[in-house]
Amino acid sequence: MKEVHLLPPSLKDLQFSRFLKNGFWLLTRVIAVTICVTLAASRAATLGSIPMAAFQICLQVWLTSSLLADGLAVAGQAILAGAFAEKDYKKATLAATRVLQMGFILGLGLALVVGLGLYFGSGIFSKDVNVIHLIHIGIPFVAATQPINSLAFVFDGVNFGASDFVYSAYSMVLVAIASIASIFVLSKASGFVGIWVALTIYMGLRTFAGVWRMRDVYDKSLKQWKFGRQRLR
Repeated sequence: MKEVHLLPPSLKDLQFSRFLKNGFWLLTRVIAVTICVTLAASRAATLGSIPMAAFQICLQVWLTSSLLADGLAVAGQAILAGAFAEKDYKKATLAATRVLQMGFILGLGLALVVGLGLYFGSGIFSKDVNVIHLIHIGIPFVAATQPINSLAFVFDGVNFGASDFVYSAYSMVLVAIASIASIFVLSKASGFVGIWVALTIYMGLRTFAGVWRMRDVYDKSLKQWKFGRQRLR
């Protein structure tokens, strides 16, 4: 409160290597995410202009509504980072649990709003009856995956708050490999519907990766909390 250091005593205090290392893992993860979504759009383009138009409308609504969960993810990330810095593992566990609960409830609300909104408001995006018909086919996927998407984004915030960048990158690469294979296979087999089934698998795998890691972190945090209480006694 009394002194402000505009420059660090040494360059080592800037911890450039740490920023570059974590930045590399985050970049790897972003590339994996981008490839999956871009490939899905590419496969939709091969089906023709009408399926591509319907796919892009559904995709943008899908992503826009799902990204609303980022607000919870950022809040959870900040709280968890503070809790881990204080070594308050009980607080970290409770915060992660609560933000995930709120994310799931948000996803259920978005599923209802997106489903009804896209069904009755699809004419806002296009007047082509064929495009609207395909949009209605995609609505069950766009709406039903909202709870899954919300959890996936909140899990990202939980992992980032715990500085678990390595797991986020590795898990996302594995998810991307499985998702890329499913996009190719299902788009050839079922066309427009197949692409959306593949995207559902993609988000489902992301959520599963988050649940798997959360289980390990929860067990570790609970053990550390109990150990700390025993020492206090």
